[in-house]
Amino acid sequence: LLPPDIAIKHTVLPLKREGRTLTIAMDDIVPEGAEQLGVHPPDQSRVLHGPVVGELLGNAAVGSVDAVRDEHGWAFREGPDHTEDPVNGFKFLSEAYRATDPNYRERVTVPVLWDKEKERVVSNSDDDLLRMFNSEFAEFASNDYDFYPTDLREKIDALNKTIYERVNNGVYLAGFATRQKPYERAAKRLFETLDELDARLASQRYLLGQRMTETDWRLFPTLIRFDAVYHGHFKCNLRRIVDYPNLWPYLRDLYQHAGVAGTVNLDHIKRHYYMTHHEINPTGIVPIGPALDLTAAHGREGLLVRNASVSS
Repeated sequence: LLPPDIAIKHTVLPLKREGRTLTIAMDDIVPEGAEQLGVHPPDQSRVLHGPVVGELLGNAAVGSVDAVRDEHGWAFREGPDHTEDPVNGFKFLSEAYRATDPNYRERVTVPVLWDKEKERVVSNSDDDLLRMFNSEFAEFASNDYDFYPTDLREKIDALNKTIYERVNNGVYLAGFATRQKPYERAAKRLFETLDELDARLASQRYLLGQRMTETDWRLFPTLIRFDAVYHGHFKCNLRRIVDYPNLWPYLRDLYQHAGVAGTVNLDHIKRHYYMTHHEINPTGIVPIGPALDLTAAHGREGLLVRNASVSS
């Protein structure tokens, strides 16, 4: 949500287990522990997209801040697609930061994981939270799927790095560029990488083969926003995701996994970008499109069968 030259990932407090298992509040099942406090929008953070987290959200209190951020920062308020703070009654997310560290003066970012027992922010790093939900909180999910398996970690880390630098951050490098050459360099590298990812997905269902990993969910937030926001708003308009023969059905495949569609709100996404980036869209007009059928059959499950036949 910020210009790419600003460091937006940092941990307010490191994860400290201190002899106890860090748990997420699950209504009456687990009355103590850590709870998601602030998320913008419901689908903004990759933290919320994975199927394991999708299961947790059915029982955990999640506060979604207003998509339109004003001079006071991220605000909790009741309204369409955003909520009041269900944990502490904070009006602004900055209150959670100050409650953790009264001297905190850095940027207030989302998402945030809040420890109800110790009344402090555990972390605001989406990378850290993604791994925490995969390991620390996996026991609360109904499956034992590991999105960061030991045998694939080296490949996962390498591809994560490429996707972050060239795609996740690449759209921002292009979108916030104020000179032609840096814009073109970022945009060209972005589409070169999207082309490579599309080719990779021609013969396998997921980015690292037939097994879904966290890398798929790191790419998903950029893909789901691309045609609605980045293509026009950030001038990443060489191609749309719907124009790719493999990325487009791959995106629909991920979207259709249980619990994922409920974390996506394209209206919320568009209102945030088009109404708060005044230097890019001074009129604040929000486009009515595009019309995306994310529920259409994707056909990607057939790759598992075809590859199994080839290997046998």
